[in-house]
Amino acid sequence: MPGIDECLLEAMALPGARGASLVDWTSGLALGTAGDSPVGDHETTAAETAELARSAAEFDSFTAAGEGFEDTPPVEDLIVTTRAGYHVLRFVETSFDSSVFLHLWLDRDAGNLALARLRLRDLAERLVLG
Repeated sequence: MPGIDECLLEAMALPGARGASLVDWTSGLALGTAGDSPVGDHETTAAETAELARSAAEFDSFTAAGEGFEDTPPVEDLIVTTRAGYHVLRFVETSFDSSVFLHLWLDRDAGNLALARLRLRDLAERLVLG
């Protein structure tokens, strides 16, 4: 089971990956980063993506998980498409408060959004946070 650094390196091995991070959406802090940031600063990107993640995880319209899913994060992932790329945010289930997510920034021309989403799901399931 990979730790944070190994997980981010695996994410960066995806076709078209430009940057990856593990972010605490409660505080907006990056717990780990790899590659580039869309704005040149990983901490700014972490804070901005945390706002998006927090909104999705807290608004009633997105949190109706359904029967049997009460103990899991209400949102699995978010995908934001820009003219130049994709941003995939994958929420990570943890033994504590589950307030972290993986953020992968993909180049639109070289990235494969479906593959990235599947791999991030796998990475989030195997990630060991100590």
